[in-house]
This record gives sequence, structure tokens and C-alpha cells, in this order.
Amino acid sequence: MRWPVVILGALGALALWFWAFGGADQIAGFAITAQRDVQNAMAAALRGLRAGEPGALATLWGLCFAYGFVHAVGPGHGKLVIGGYGAGTRVPARRLAGLALGASLAQSLTAVLLVYAAVFLFGWGRAQMTGVADDVLAPLSYALIGMVGLWLLLRGVRHLRPAHDHTHHGDSEVCSSCGHAHGPTLKQAETVRSWRDALIVIGTIAVRPCTGALFLLILTWRLDIVWAGIAGALIMGLGTASITVLVAFAAVGFRESALQLVSHSAVARTLAWVEILAGGTVLILASQLVLRSI
Repeated sequence: MRWPVVILGALGALALWFWAFGGADQIAGFAITAQRDVQNAMAAALRGLRAGEPGALATLWGLCFAYGFVHAVGPGHGKLVIGGYGAGTRVPARRLAGLALGASLAQSLTAVLLVYAAVFLFGWGRAQMTGVADDVLAPLSYALIGMVGLWLLLRGVRHLRPAHDHTHHGDSEVCSSCGHAHGPTLKQAETVRSWRDALIVIGTIAVRPCTGALFLLILTWRLDIVWAGIAGALIMGLGTASITVLVAFAAVGFRESALQLVSHSAVARTLAWVEILAGGTVLILASQLVLRSI
């Protein structure tokens, strides 16, 4: 049995457990409980830091990384964007991992900007900031993710339509019938640079700040240890990135495994269908998230 078939079968079984047998709810429950426990531990570490206890800062930042990790383990929109984009677009794994890292850190910076803009310009407290993040920014972020899914779906349809109706003779990179390449080579994929795509991916994730980062930044502001909170929020982003980067590599592995199952002549058409499937999946899931958040 070929390894791509094994990989695709394992991913299919995982998806079935995740969506049909309550796997998503089990993971979400674990993540919520773990986040609450880590938040309590962070509050204790902050009190120790304020009191000058040795090792309190290292403990706080370690907890920040742990919070970002368990936050990312639960079903979330960051993994949805990275996974959908990576599966539907032939972007190299390292570049997609870089986008995942950049998006997680940008999400932390959004939390910093929201907290200090709210504090100094509007005089808001934790409840108001969390309300804006959950009631306004969350639906907006999910709606933008839905647009990303629609964008991938329509792009896949557009790529599928001009896929040549004639037979591609031979397995060379250029079609002997029309003189066109039916799919990008690995070297070509490595040189693709689209700032528009990168901004879309990062922006849809960064729009909604992490609630844990808001919690940390507000407490550190009140305790007058602002620098520890900002650094902690960024470390929290690194914890989140540890999961989203893995999702990036998994998405690329799924995509390339699928492409290994087809001949070179069918790569362009297969990529278009993968893009349509990824876009449709992202659109459906994002729509569900929007409905849950309003």
C-alpha cells in the first residue's frame, strides 16, 4: 500500500471522528478547562511577580506559552484559515509555516492595541474589551474567513474551467498539445510570492484578539508591570503558533500526498478540485461559527 493512501486514510478517519463522533466537542471541552486552569495560575504568578518573588517572571511566561498552546488545541479559526489555505493553494510548507507564525504574533499585537487603545482613549475595563472581542470582532473574523473560503472556491472553479479538455500526451512539464504547463513545478511553487494572499491569511486571524491575552494585558496594566504583559502576550502567540505551524505542515502534506495519487497531466485539474473542496469546507465551517457567535 502506498504511503499517500495511508496518510489520506488516516486523515479521513480523523475527520470522521472529529465531526461525526463528537471529537471537536471533546477537544473544545479539554481546551476550555485547561485555559481556565492556566488563567488562574497566571493570576497567581502575576501576584508573585508584583511581590518580587524569584522565578515569578519565568513562571508567568511559561504559563503564557502553555495558554497559547491549549488555546490553539481547541477548534479555532486560525487553524481553519491556515489549513484551508495550505490545502487549496500550492504554497511551500516553510512559507505557510511562516504565515502561521506571523498570524499568531499579529493576533497578540491586536490584543495589545485593543487593550491600550481602550484604556487610554475610552477608559474601558475587562468586561467591555472582552465584549467587543467576542460580540464584534469574533463575528467579523468568522465572516472574513468565510470570504476566504468563498475566494478559494471561486478561484478553484476559475482554475478548473480552463483546464485543457484535450489529452495531455506525455509526462513532461509542458503539454505537447498546447505548449502550456498544466501545473507548477516545485521550483516554481517555491518562488511564488503573493503579499495579497499573505495579508488575507494574517488579517483574518489577527482581527480577533485572544481572550487570554486580553486577560493578561489588563491585569499587568493594573499591576503596573506593562512590559511583562506585552512580552507575555507575544509569548502566548508563540504557543499558539506551535499548533498552527503543525497544521501548516499537515495541510501541505495532505495536499502533496493527494497530488502523488494522480499523473502529472492531471495535476492542474486535481489542484483545482482540492482548492474547491478546501474553499467549500472553510466557507461552511466559517458560516457555522458566524451563526454561533451572533
